[in-house]
Amino acid sequence: MGGSVRWRVAIVDDHERSRAALRAAIWAAGGEVAAEARRRADALAAVTRSGADVAIFAVGLSDGDGVDAAAEVIGAAGCPVVLFTSHTDAELVQRANAAGVMAYLLKPLRPAELAPTLDIAVTRFRESRQLRKALEERKVIDRAKGALMTRLGLTEEEAFRRLRRAAMDSRRPMVEIARALLVSESVVTPVPEE
Repeated sequence: MGGSVRWRVAIVDDHERSRAALRAAIWAAGGEVAAEARRRADALAAVTRSGADVAIFAVGLSDGDGVDAAAEVIGAAGCPVVLFTSHTDAELVQRANAAGVMAYLLKPLRPAELAPTLDIAVTRFRESRQLRKALEERKVIDRAKGALMTRLGLTEEEAFRRLRRAAMDSRRPMVEIARALLVSESVVTPVPEE
């Protein structure tokens, strides 16, 4: 191929013609087919083992629902999923959205649409994970500030400054300091007797 691979893609579709069209479009766009599965039961293992950057799922699979399989893969493998279907009904789109699907490709495949769809799906998924991580870290820091405020009678600003100073002094991220403080707080806090 001579150069880097644009994305590694897992295909989950029980129709050979659809898989062949997707393979050709992926290769033409500079991607690589990392794995293929024909059944819902094999989807998670295929995506996980392959280390795919993105997965393309058919909605109708011979042994189950592709939207349910997509939700499982998104949650367990942390991989963005694009649906590939000929169905456009609102209920299906709503289910796909609720499952966390990042994009929707309509059959018959128009190869020119594949690359931008996969690029956007991968980018949006990465951004959403980063935002979720930042929010989780913010919650940990807020809980640590609350613990300092309660234990030492500090204002929120004073608690934040203490956490920031400890992070700077130890050259560690503030969230690590906050987690350590919360762990030590749980050890120091008396446990109510039963």
